[in-house]
Amino acid sequence: MAVSANRLELLQIADAVAREKSIDREIVISAMADAIQKAARSRYGQETNIRADINSKTGEIKLQRLLEVVDNVEDDATQISLEDAKKRKPDAEIGDFLSDPLPPMEFGRIAAQSAKQVIVQKVREAERDHQYEEYKDKVGEIVSGTVKRVEYGNVIVDLGRGEAIVRRDELIPRESFRYGDRIRAYVYDVRREQRGPQIFLSRTHPQFMAKLFTMEVPEIYDGIIEIKSVARDPGSRAKIAVVSRDGSIDPVGACVGMRGSRVQAVVNELQGEKIDIIPWSPDAATFIVNSLQPAEVAKVVLDEDAERIEVVVPDDQLSLAIGRRGQNVRLASQLTGWDIDILTEQEESENRQKEFAKRSKLFMEALDVDEMVAQVLASEGFASIEEIAYVDPEEISSIEGFDEETASEIQQRAKDFIDKQEAELDKKRKKLGVSDELRELPGMTTAMMVAVGEDGVKTIEDFAGYAVDDLAGWRERKDGETQNFAGVLTPFDISRADAEAMVVAARLKAGWMTEEDIHNEDHQEADEEAKAETPDETETPAE
Repeated sequence: MAVSANRLELLQIADAVAREKSIDREIVISAMADAIQKAARSRYGQETNIRADINSKTGEIKLQRLLEVVDNVEDDATQISLEDAKKRKPDAEIGDFLSDPLPPMEFGRIAAQSAKQVIVQKVREAERDHQYEEYKDKVGEIVSGTVKRVEYGNVIVDLGRGEAIVRRDELIPRESFRYGDRIRAYVYDVRREQRGPQIFLSRTHPQFMAKLFTMEVPEIYDGIIEIKSVARDPGSRAKIAVVSRDGSIDPVGACVGMRGSRVQAVVNELQGEKIDIIPWSPDAATFIVNSLQPAEVAKVVLDEDAERIEVVVPDDQLSLAIGRRGQNVRLASQLTGWDIDILTEQEESENRQKEFAKRSKLFMEALDVDEMVAQVLASEGFASIEEIAYVDPEEISSIEGFDEETASEIQQRAKDFIDKQEAELDKKRKKLGVSDELRELPGMTTAMMVAVGEDGVKTIEDFAGYAVDDLAGWRERKDGETQNFAGVLTPFDISRADAEAMVVAARLKAGWMTEEDIHNEDHQEADEEAKAETPDETETPAE
């Protein structure tokens, strides 16, 4: 290879490489120029600053030596004094570069080999960059490829312009692939790594099934039907929640298709996975009841703060509601995002009786009344001593068998009990050394002060160091199961909003933040919410 090589041939090589590797022609020409620069340095000296330019239209190569204009010359090979530079270029300044043309040169065998390595390396890097840019935009899409090889259960897939991997745990159980098999999978991650872009595919990802339905059901692709959520037990069973934006179109029927043709196409791709298509509802209770199909539900009790629900089913429906190895209730929980407790009617009745007995006993001990009076109060719906103490007296006197005098006496006993408890708690609070200042925080009670004191918090500064999770608790979802972690004030049924108000008030009192900081944060959150609500007008094309 020589600098005086056929110029047309040089451009033809660049065009051929660019087409073969699907990269920009200019990148190949730039790689050639870098290779020529490296080879020229081996001829003129590594310390020499040489620049090679290749004209992308004519193929003409220019070699130049660059000299930097400096005050004091330390290296004649790369620098020139300002005085000498002005002789060649009157307007030269410190930091400018002057160029000297170099004559064409023949490459030796070693120089040519070195130049080839530079070109190969640059082209490979450009090819990897191109692959990464192409596939990073395909995250969340389904791609098709051919099985190239199987290594330790992992399937390496040839996508045409790159390689991808389906790890063993991302394959549907009991399915196997051989060399040359066609495979469809969901792109869930693309990473730029030293050895090139790594494309990770999955056939177990919930969105793989959602994308298959999008391809099979035109109404989903057109946006008439929306997939709200998906839950899968890969290879066994799945649930998908759908809703129609057009009242005249049944979302479940559209997904099933004529004689089940549409859902069957998805089932076949998923190796026979059974799919329950669930109508989504904005009402949480209705949606949860639907998600437990085919089991029938008798009653539901929601705890919205904890996102937990008790579902009561007839005795003969219990095994159907839970499913084999808990599969049905587990998938329903994943689909809805709620923790679901399944109870039979008999279990629910027993729980009610236990709760009734517990409240009756509390009222007997706290109010010093007989069992009958305590049971009457419990059956009327009173759940705590505080409710009895501070409710309108008429609510108690209106109970059959009670008069105003009885109601007044019961309320006085309730208040005396609360005062006695408060005194005991305050004594304990002082013993723990909890500051009176904490009582000024919104919603703070003496019982709460004892709880934080037992947690080692005694001053406003101590309390200001709490995070909301520390007080109200938090939830983590792992392997489809939700785990609840209690906070210091969880026993007091404190909401996250109340916990946040306490922490903010403590930080204001401690001087950690100002009202202006809160105002700015509120504005920032409002801006972010506005951005999130702005509809995305871009539409993903069909595969």
